Amino acid sequence: MPHGSLHTRRSERIQSFMRDAMTDDNIDVLILGAGIAGLTAARALSERGVRVTVVEARDRVGGRLLSRVAAGGDVVELGAEFVHGRAQELWALLAECEAQTTEREGTMLREDGNGGLVEDDPQDEERFAPLEDLEDFTGEDVSFADWLATSDVPEEDRPALLGYVEGFNAADAHTIGVRSLGVQQKAEEATEGDRSWHVHGGYAQIAEHLAGRVKEHGGNVLLNAEVLAVRWSTSNVEVETNQGILRAKRCIITLPLGVLQRVNSKAGLKITPEPAAIVQARRLAMGHAVRFTMVFRERWWEQLRALPAETLRAMSFLFTAQHLPPVWWTMHPEAEAAPTLTGWIGGPRAKALEGRSAGELGREACATLAQVFSVDESLVRASLLETHSHDWSSDPFARGAYSYVPAGAMDAPAAMTQPEDETLFFAGEHTDTTGHWGTVHAALRSGLRAAQQVLGEN
Repeated sequence: MPHGSLHTRRSERIQSFMRDAMTDDNIDVLILGAGIAGLTAARALSERGVRVTVVEARDRVGGRLLSRVAAGGDVVELGAEFVHGRAQELWALLAECEAQTTEREGTMLREDGNGGLVEDDPQDEERFAPLEDLEDFTGEDVSFADWLATSDVPEEDRPALLGYVEGFNAADAHTIGVRSLGVQQKAEEATEGDRSWHVHGGYAQIAEHLAGRVKEHGGNVLLNAEVLAVRWSTSNVEVETNQGILRAKRCIITLPLGVLQRVNSKAGLKITPEPAAIVQARRLAMGHAVRFTMVFRERWWEQLRALPAETLRAMSFLFTAQHLPPVWWTMHPEAEAAPTLTGWIGGPRAKALEGRSAGELGREACATLAQVFSVDESLVRASLLETHSHDWSSDPFARGAYSYVPAGAMDAPAAMTQPEDETLFFAGEHTDTTGHWGTVHAALRSGLRAAQQVLGEN
Protein backbone atom coordinates (compact mmCIF):
# COMPACT_ATOMS: atom_id res chain seq x y z
CA MET A 1 0.00 0.00 0.00
CA PRO A 2 1.54 3.34 -1.00
CA HIS A 3 1.88 5.30 2.22
CA GLY A 4 1.20 8.70 0.69
CA SER A 5 -2.36 7.81 -0.41
CA LEU A 6 -3.37 6.11 2.85
CA HIS A 7 -5.14 9.16 4.29
CA THR A 8 -6.82 10.14 0.99
CA ARG A 9 -8.35 6.73 0.38
CA ARG A 10 -9.48 6.50 4.00
CA SER A 11 -11.30 9.87 3.73
CA GLU A 12 -13.01 8.84 0.49
CA ARG A 13 -14.26 5.63 2.09
CA ILE A 14 -15.50 7.47 5.17
CA GLN A 15 -17.57 9.87 3.04
CA SER A 16 -18.99 7.01 0.98
CA PHE A 17 -19.91 4.96 4.06
CA MET A 18 -21.68 7.90 5.68
CA ARG A 19 -23.75 8.83 2.59
CA ASP A 20 -25.06 5.30 2.14
CA ALA A 21 -25.59 4.44 5.81
CA MET A 22 -27.73 7.49 6.49
CA THR A 23 -30.16 6.70 3.64
CA ASP A 24 -30.86 3.02 4.44
CA ASP A 25 -33.79 2.38 6.79
CA ASN A 26 -34.02 -1.37 6.16
CA ILE A 27 -31.79 -3.07 8.70
CA ASP A 28 -31.85 -6.69 9.82
CA VAL A 29 -28.89 -6.48 12.21
CA LEU A 30 -27.28 -3.49 13.87
CA ILE A 31 -23.63 -3.89 14.85
CA LEU A 32 -22.21 -1.52 17.43
CA GLY A 33 -18.51 -0.84 16.90
CA ALA A 34 -16.41 -0.88 13.70
CA GLY A 35 -13.41 -2.62 15.21
CA ILE A 36 -12.25 -5.99 13.90
CA ALA A 37 -14.98 -7.92 15.75
CA GLY A 38 -17.78 -5.72 14.42
CA LEU A 39 -16.49 -5.55 10.86
CA THR A 40 -15.84 -9.29 10.75
CA ALA A 41 -19.40 -10.01 11.88
CA ALA A 42 -20.78 -7.47 9.41
CA ARG A 43 -18.82 -8.93 6.52
CA ALA A 44 -19.88 -12.51 7.36
CA LEU A 45 -23.55 -11.52 7.58
CA SER A 46 -23.66 -9.23 4.57
CA GLU A 47 -22.11 -11.94 2.42
CA ARG A 48 -25.09 -14.12 3.38
CA GLY A 49 -27.58 -11.49 2.32
CA VAL A 50 -28.29 -10.09 5.79
CA ARG A 51 -28.86 -6.33 5.77
CA VAL A 52 -26.42 -4.89 8.28
CA THR A 53 -25.46 -1.44 9.50
CA VAL A 54 -22.33 -0.95 11.56
CA VAL A 55 -22.51 2.02 13.95
CA GLU A 56 -19.19 3.61 14.89
CA ALA A 57 -18.59 6.63 17.13
CA ARG A 58 -15.23 7.50 15.58
CA ASP A 59 -14.58 9.05 12.19
CA ARG A 60 -12.74 5.93 11.07
CA VAL A 61 -12.98 2.15 11.17
CA GLY A 62 -10.54 -0.12 13.01
CA GLY A 63 -11.25 0.49 16.69
CA ARG A 64 -8.02 -0.15 18.54
CA LEU A 65 -6.17 -0.57 15.26
CA LEU A 66 -4.80 2.88 14.53
CA SER A 67 -2.19 3.44 11.80
CA ARG A 68 -0.82 6.89 11.08
CA VAL A 69 1.51 8.27 8.41
CA ALA A 70 4.57 9.81 10.07
CA ALA A 71 7.27 12.15 8.84
CA GLY A 72 8.95 10.75 5.77
CA GLY A 73 5.87 8.74 4.80
CA ASP A 74 6.46 5.80 7.13
CA VAL A 75 3.43 4.31 8.87
CA VAL A 76 3.47 4.08 12.66
CA GLU A 77 1.05 2.08 14.78
CA LEU A 78 -0.65 3.71 17.74
CA GLY A 79 -2.75 0.68 18.68
CA ALA A 80 -2.26 -3.02 17.99
CA GLU A 81 0.98 -3.55 16.09
CA PHE A 82 2.11 -7.16 16.02
CA VAL A 83 0.59 -10.27 14.50
CA HIS A 84 1.05 -12.75 17.34
CA GLY A 85 1.49 -16.35 16.23
CA ARG A 86 -0.11 -18.18 13.33
CA ALA A 87 -3.84 -17.89 13.99
CA GLN A 88 -5.40 -19.28 10.82
CA GLU A 89 -8.29 -16.82 10.51
CA LEU A 90 -6.08 -13.75 10.77
CA TRP A 91 -3.48 -15.01 8.33
CA ALA A 92 -6.22 -15.85 5.84
CA LEU A 93 -7.44 -12.25 6.09
CA LEU A 94 -3.92 -10.86 5.67
CA ALA A 95 -3.50 -12.98 2.54
CA GLU A 96 -6.85 -11.77 1.21
CA CYS A 97 -5.73 -8.16 1.75
CA GLU A 98 -2.42 -8.98 0.09
CA ALA A 99 -0.79 -7.42 3.15
CA GLN A 100 2.97 -7.83 3.33
CA THR A 101 4.47 -8.92 6.66
CA THR A 102 7.93 -9.24 8.17
CA GLU A 103 8.71 -11.56 11.04
CA ARG A 104 10.27 -9.92 14.05
CA GLU A 105 13.83 -11.00 14.75
CA GLY A 106 17.14 -9.48 15.72
CA THR A 107 19.05 -8.85 18.92
CA MET A 108 17.55 -8.03 22.28
CA LEU A 109 19.48 -5.67 24.52
CA ARG A 110 19.09 -5.24 28.24
CA GLU A 111 20.43 -2.93 30.93
CA ASP A 112 23.05 -4.80 32.93
CA GLY A 113 22.48 -3.00 36.24
CA ASN A 114 25.84 -1.25 36.04
CA GLY A 115 24.90 1.53 33.69
CA GLY A 116 25.63 -0.43 30.54
CA LEU A 117 23.87 -2.53 27.93
CA VAL A 118 24.36 -6.21 27.18
CA GLU A 119 22.92 -8.56 24.61
CA ASP A 120 20.19 -10.70 26.12
CA ASP A 121 21.41 -14.18 27.00
CA PRO A 122 18.96 -16.84 25.71
CA GLN A 123 19.59 -18.80 28.91
CA ASP A 124 18.06 -15.94 30.86
CA GLU A 125 14.71 -17.00 29.41
CA GLU A 126 14.77 -19.90 31.86
CA ARG A 127 13.60 -17.47 34.52
CA PHE A 128 10.22 -17.45 32.72
CA ALA A 129 9.84 -21.23 32.90
CA PRO A 130 7.35 -20.93 35.82
CA LEU A 131 4.85 -19.34 33.40
CA GLU A 132 5.09 -22.37 31.13
CA ASP A 133 4.53 -24.62 34.14
CA LEU A 134 1.15 -22.94 34.64
CA GLU A 135 -0.24 -24.52 31.46
CA ASP A 136 -1.82 -27.39 33.37
CA PHE A 137 -2.50 -25.47 36.57
CA THR A 138 -5.47 -26.95 38.47
CA GLY A 139 -5.13 -25.25 41.85
CA GLU A 140 -7.15 -22.42 43.30
CA ASP A 141 -7.49 -19.51 40.91
CA VAL A 142 -5.71 -16.76 42.82
CA SER A 143 -3.98 -13.64 41.54
CA PHE A 144 -0.56 -14.09 39.98
CA ALA A 145 1.01 -12.00 42.74
CA ASP A 146 -0.52 -14.22 45.44
CA TRP A 147 0.55 -17.36 43.61
CA LEU A 148 4.09 -16.06 43.15
CA ALA A 149 4.38 -15.13 46.84
CA THR A 150 3.77 -18.75 47.90
CA SER A 151 5.67 -20.43 45.04
CA ASP A 152 9.19 -21.86 45.04
CA VAL A 153 10.33 -19.34 42.42
CA PRO A 154 13.66 -17.83 43.57
CA GLU A 155 13.25 -14.38 45.08
CA GLU A 156 15.69 -12.83 42.61
CA ASP A 157 13.60 -14.03 39.63
CA ARG A 158 10.26 -12.70 40.87
CA PRO A 159 10.58 -9.05 39.79
CA ALA A 160 11.22 -10.09 36.18
CA LEU A 161 8.17 -12.39 36.21
CA LEU A 162 5.97 -9.71 37.72
CA GLY A 163 7.20 -7.15 35.20
CA TYR A 164 6.59 -9.49 32.28
CA VAL A 165 3.06 -10.48 33.33
CA GLU A 166 2.05 -6.87 33.93
CA GLY A 167 3.73 -5.48 30.84
CA PHE A 168 2.61 -8.11 28.34
CA ASN A 169 -0.96 -8.32 29.65
CA ALA A 170 -1.28 -4.60 30.57
CA ALA A 171 -2.54 -6.07 33.83
CA ASP A 172 -2.26 -5.70 37.59
CA ALA A 173 -0.44 -8.76 38.95
CA HIS A 174 -2.58 -8.52 42.09
CA THR A 175 -5.71 -8.95 39.95
CA ILE A 176 -4.96 -11.16 36.95
CA GLY A 177 -5.78 -14.80 37.61
CA VAL A 178 -3.11 -17.47 37.54
CA ARG A 179 -5.47 -19.87 35.80
CA SER A 180 -6.03 -17.49 32.89
CA LEU A 181 -2.26 -17.15 32.50
CA GLY A 182 -2.00 -20.92 32.20
CA VAL A 183 -4.72 -21.07 29.56
CA GLN A 184 -3.07 -18.19 27.71
CA GLN A 185 0.31 -19.90 27.79
CA LYS A 186 -1.12 -23.08 26.30
CA ALA A 187 -3.00 -21.12 23.64
CA GLU A 188 0.16 -19.28 22.60
CA GLU A 189 2.09 -22.53 22.36
CA ALA A 190 -0.57 -24.01 20.06
CA THR A 191 -0.37 -21.05 17.66
CA GLU A 192 3.38 -20.30 17.81
CA GLY A 193 2.57 -17.26 19.90
CA ASP A 194 6.24 -16.70 20.67
CA ARG A 195 6.66 -15.49 17.07
CA SER A 196 5.42 -12.12 15.84
CA TRP A 197 5.17 -10.20 12.58
CA HIS A 198 4.84 -6.57 11.53
CA VAL A 199 2.32 -5.54 8.85
CA HIS A 200 3.74 -3.27 6.14
CA GLY A 201 1.64 -0.23 5.40
CA GLY A 202 -0.31 -0.37 8.64
CA TYR A 203 -2.41 -2.92 10.52
CA ALA A 204 -5.49 -0.73 9.94
CA GLN A 205 -5.59 -1.81 6.30
CA ILE A 206 -7.33 -5.04 7.29
CA ALA A 207 -10.12 -3.04 8.93
CA GLU A 208 -10.50 -0.88 5.83
CA HIS A 209 -10.56 -4.01 3.69
CA LEU A 210 -13.32 -5.55 5.82
CA ALA A 211 -15.35 -2.33 5.69
CA GLY A 212 -14.98 -2.32 1.92
CA ARG A 213 -16.26 -5.88 1.71
CA VAL A 214 -19.27 -4.98 3.85
CA LYS A 215 -20.06 -2.12 1.46
CA GLU A 216 -19.66 -4.33 -1.60
CA HIS A 217 -22.29 -6.72 -0.23
CA GLY A 218 -24.84 -4.00 0.48
CA GLY A 219 -24.02 -3.32 4.12
CA ASN A 220 -23.48 0.11 5.66
CA VAL A 221 -20.93 1.62 8.01
CA LEU A 222 -22.16 4.72 9.79
CA LEU A 223 -19.29 6.80 11.19
CA ASN A 224 -19.32 9.67 13.70
CA ALA A 225 -22.40 8.03 15.24
CA GLU A 226 -22.00 7.74 18.99
CA VAL A 227 -24.43 5.32 20.60
CA LEU A 228 -26.24 6.98 23.50
CA ALA A 229 -28.82 4.34 24.41
CA VAL A 230 -30.02 0.88 23.45
CA ARG A 231 -33.61 -0.12 24.19
CA TRP A 232 -34.65 -3.64 23.35
CA SER A 233 -37.18 -6.42 23.68
CA THR A 234 -37.46 -9.76 21.90
CA SER A 235 -36.67 -9.29 18.17
CA ASN A 236 -36.81 -5.53 18.54
CA VAL A 237 -33.82 -3.23 19.07
CA GLU A 238 -33.79 0.56 19.05
CA VAL A 239 -30.41 2.28 19.07
CA GLU A 240 -30.29 5.98 19.80
CA THR A 241 -27.28 7.79 18.37
CA ASN A 242 -26.25 11.41 18.06
CA GLN A 243 -27.38 11.18 14.44
CA GLY A 244 -30.82 9.72 15.10
CA ILE A 245 -32.51 6.43 15.95
CA LEU A 246 -31.87 3.13 14.18
CA ARG A 247 -34.02 0.01 14.50
CA ALA A 248 -33.45 -3.67 13.78
CA LYS A 249 -34.52 -7.11 14.90
CA ARG A 250 -31.10 -8.01 16.26
CA CYS A 251 -27.97 -6.28 17.48
CA ILE A 252 -24.36 -7.39 17.91
CA ILE A 253 -22.53 -5.32 20.52
CA THR A 254 -18.75 -5.26 20.00
CA LEU A 255 -17.87 -2.23 22.12
CA PRO A 256 -14.63 -2.54 24.14
CA LEU A 257 -14.79 -3.99 27.63
CA GLY A 258 -13.93 -0.64 29.22
CA VAL A 259 -17.01 0.90 27.60
CA LEU A 260 -19.29 -1.99 28.58
CA GLN A 261 -18.18 -1.76 32.20
CA ARG A 262 -19.61 1.77 32.33
CA VAL A 263 -23.00 0.81 30.90
CA ASN A 264 -25.86 2.41 32.85
CA SER A 265 -23.46 4.45 34.96
CA LYS A 266 -24.03 8.18 35.23
CA ALA A 267 -21.90 9.02 32.19
CA GLY A 268 -22.10 5.68 30.39
CA LEU A 269 -24.10 4.19 27.57
CA LYS A 270 -27.64 3.18 28.61
CA ILE A 271 -28.91 -0.31 27.75
CA THR A 272 -32.46 -1.09 28.86
CA PRO A 273 -33.15 -3.66 30.12
CA GLU A 274 -29.59 -4.44 31.19
CA PRO A 275 -28.35 -7.70 29.61
CA ALA A 276 -26.75 -10.42 31.70
CA ALA A 277 -23.56 -9.99 29.66
CA ILE A 278 -22.98 -6.58 31.26
CA VAL A 279 -22.85 -8.18 34.70
CA GLN A 280 -20.21 -10.58 33.37
CA ALA A 281 -18.28 -7.72 31.78
CA ARG A 282 -17.90 -6.10 35.18
CA ARG A 283 -16.18 -9.27 36.46
CA LEU A 284 -13.41 -8.89 33.88
CA ALA A 285 -10.68 -6.24 33.87
CA MET A 286 -9.51 -3.72 31.31
CA GLY A 287 -5.76 -3.40 31.03
CA HIS A 288 -3.95 -0.09 30.72
CA ALA A 289 -0.82 0.75 28.78
CA VAL A 290 1.08 3.72 27.41
CA ARG A 291 2.89 3.43 24.10
CA PHE A 292 4.49 6.05 21.91
CA THR A 293 6.65 6.05 18.81
CA MET A 294 9.50 8.47 18.30
CA VAL A 295 10.46 9.23 14.70
CA PHE A 296 14.11 10.26 14.21
CA ARG A 297 16.12 11.68 11.33
CA GLU A 298 18.41 8.68 11.52
CA ARG A 299 19.03 5.56 13.60
CA TRP A 300 21.51 7.35 15.83
CA TRP A 301 21.89 4.39 18.21
CA GLU A 302 23.63 2.42 15.44
CA GLN A 303 26.49 4.90 15.48
CA LEU A 304 27.42 4.37 19.12
CA ARG A 305 30.40 2.40 20.32
CA ALA A 306 28.94 0.88 23.47
CA LEU A 307 28.36 -2.41 21.62
CA PRO A 308 29.50 -3.98 18.34
CA ALA A 309 28.07 -2.17 15.31
CA GLU A 310 26.29 -5.27 14.04
CA THR A 311 24.58 -5.78 17.40
CA LEU A 312 23.24 -2.23 17.37
CA ARG A 313 22.15 -2.44 13.73
CA ALA A 314 20.20 -5.63 14.53
CA MET A 315 18.61 -4.26 17.71
CA SER A 316 14.97 -5.32 17.79
CA PHE A 317 13.98 -4.99 21.46
CA LEU A 318 15.54 -3.03 24.29
CA PHE A 319 14.65 -3.72 27.93
CA THR A 320 15.30 -0.92 30.40
CA ALA A 321 13.89 -2.20 33.69
CA GLN A 322 15.47 0.68 35.60
CA HIS A 323 13.64 3.32 33.55
CA LEU A 324 10.19 4.18 32.24
CA PRO A 325 9.15 2.90 29.84
CA PRO A 326 10.83 -0.48 30.46
CA VAL A 327 10.34 -1.87 26.93
CA TRP A 328 11.37 -0.45 23.56
CA TRP A 329 11.43 -1.81 20.01
CA THR A 330 12.63 -0.82 16.57
CA MET A 331 11.40 -1.70 13.07
CA HIS A 332 14.24 -4.18 12.55
CA PRO A 333 14.60 -6.37 10.49
CA GLU A 334 12.66 -4.60 7.74
CA ALA A 335 14.83 -3.46 4.86
CA GLU A 336 15.64 0.22 5.20
CA ALA A 337 13.75 0.18 8.50
CA ALA A 338 12.32 3.49 9.59
CA PRO A 339 14.39 5.35 12.20
CA THR A 340 11.83 4.86 14.98
CA LEU A 341 11.81 3.72 18.59
CA THR A 342 8.58 2.69 20.28
CA GLY A 343 8.28 2.82 24.06
CA TRP A 344 5.83 0.59 25.96
CA ILE A 345 4.70 0.29 29.56
CA GLY A 346 1.72 -1.78 30.68
CA GLY A 347 -0.07 -2.45 33.95
CA PRO A 348 -0.10 -0.28 37.09
CA ARG A 349 3.21 1.41 36.19
CA ALA A 350 1.53 2.89 33.12
CA LYS A 351 -0.26 5.37 35.38
CA ALA A 352 3.04 7.21 35.79
CA LEU A 353 2.90 8.22 32.11
CA GLU A 354 -0.83 8.40 31.47
CA GLY A 355 -2.22 11.78 30.54
CA ARG A 356 1.02 13.00 28.94
CA SER A 357 0.88 14.48 25.47
CA ALA A 358 2.94 12.92 22.69
CA GLY A 359 5.32 15.88 22.87
CA GLU A 360 5.81 15.47 26.60
CA LEU A 361 6.44 11.74 26.23
CA GLY A 362 8.98 12.39 23.50
CA ARG A 363 10.87 15.03 25.45
CA GLU A 364 11.08 12.90 28.57
CA ALA A 365 12.08 9.86 26.54
CA CYS A 366 15.03 11.75 25.03
CA ALA A 367 16.46 12.14 28.51
CA THR A 368 15.80 8.48 29.29
CA LEU A 369 17.40 7.20 26.10
CA ALA A 370 20.42 9.43 26.65
CA GLN A 371 20.95 7.78 30.04
CA VAL A 372 20.40 4.28 28.72
CA PHE A 373 22.84 4.69 25.83
CA SER A 374 25.24 6.91 27.79
CA VAL A 375 25.16 9.73 25.25
CA ASP A 376 24.52 13.45 25.43
CA GLU A 377 20.81 14.24 25.50
CA SER A 378 21.31 16.93 22.86
CA LEU A 379 22.28 14.23 20.35
CA VAL A 380 18.95 12.44 20.85
CA ARG A 381 16.89 15.64 20.83
CA ALA A 382 18.57 16.92 17.66
CA SER A 383 17.61 13.75 15.82
CA LEU A 384 13.98 13.63 16.98
CA LEU A 385 11.45 14.72 14.34
CA GLU A 386 8.15 13.91 16.05
CA THR A 387 6.45 11.65 18.57
CA HIS A 388 3.15 9.85 18.04
CA SER A 389 0.87 8.49 20.76
CA HIS A 390 -2.77 7.83 21.59
CA ASP A 391 -4.16 7.74 25.13
CA TRP A 392 -6.41 4.67 25.04
CA SER A 393 -7.26 4.88 28.73
CA SER A 394 -8.84 8.32 28.40
CA ASP A 395 -10.34 7.56 24.99
CA PRO A 396 -14.12 7.50 25.71
CA PHE A 397 -14.63 4.85 23.03
CA ALA A 398 -11.99 2.45 24.43
CA ARG A 399 -11.38 3.14 28.13
CA GLY A 400 -8.25 1.04 28.18
CA ALA A 401 -5.86 -1.04 26.09
CA TYR A 402 -7.24 -4.59 26.14
CA SER A 403 -8.85 -7.03 28.53
CA TYR A 404 -7.57 -9.65 30.94
CA VAL A 405 -9.22 -12.17 33.27
CA PRO A 406 -9.06 -11.62 37.04
CA ALA A 407 -8.83 -14.48 39.52
CA GLY A 408 -12.17 -16.24 39.84
CA ALA A 409 -13.59 -14.93 36.57
CA MET A 410 -12.56 -17.62 34.09
CA ASP A 411 -16.20 -18.33 33.27
CA ALA A 412 -17.06 -14.73 32.45
CA PRO A 413 -15.87 -14.57 28.79
CA ALA A 414 -17.86 -17.68 27.87
CA ALA A 415 -20.91 -16.34 29.69
CA MET A 416 -20.71 -13.17 27.59
CA THR A 417 -21.01 -15.23 24.39
CA GLN A 418 -24.53 -16.37 25.30
CA PRO A 419 -27.18 -14.52 23.21
CA GLU A 420 -29.75 -12.48 25.10
CA ASP A 421 -33.19 -13.72 24.01
CA GLU A 422 -31.79 -14.31 20.49
CA THR A 423 -31.83 -10.53 20.12
CA LEU A 424 -28.61 -9.16 21.63
CA PHE A 425 -25.24 -10.76 20.86
CA PHE A 426 -21.80 -9.80 22.19
CA ALA A 427 -18.40 -10.01 20.53
CA GLY A 428 -14.93 -8.57 21.04
CA GLU A 429 -11.55 -9.80 22.24
CA HIS A 430 -12.87 -9.88 25.82
CA THR A 431 -15.36 -12.62 24.84
CA ASP A 432 -12.64 -14.99 23.64
CA THR A 433 -12.80 -18.46 25.20
CA THR A 434 -9.52 -19.86 23.86
CA GLY A 435 -6.95 -17.92 25.88
CA HIS A 436 -6.13 -15.27 23.27
CA TRP A 437 -7.58 -12.26 25.09
CA GLY A 438 -6.25 -8.92 23.95
CA THR A 439 -5.36 -10.01 20.41
CA VAL A 440 -6.63 -9.08 16.98
CA HIS A 441 -7.30 -12.72 16.13
CA ALA A 442 -9.44 -13.09 19.26
CA ALA A 443 -11.57 -10.16 18.10
CA LEU A 444 -11.80 -11.62 14.61
CA ARG A 445 -12.88 -15.05 15.88
CA SER A 446 -15.48 -13.52 18.15
CA GLY A 447 -17.01 -11.64 15.22
CA LEU A 448 -17.28 -14.86 13.23
CA ARG A 449 -18.87 -16.61 16.21
CA ALA A 450 -21.45 -13.85 16.73
CA ALA A 451 -22.37 -13.91 13.04
CA GLN A 452 -22.89 -17.67 13.19
CA GLN A 453 -25.10 -17.25 16.22
CA VAL A 454 -27.26 -14.70 14.41
CA LEU A 455 -27.53 -17.10 11.46
CA GLY A 456 -28.45 -19.95 13.81
CA GLU A 457 -25.32 -21.89 12.90
CA ASN A 458 -23.75 -21.91 16.35
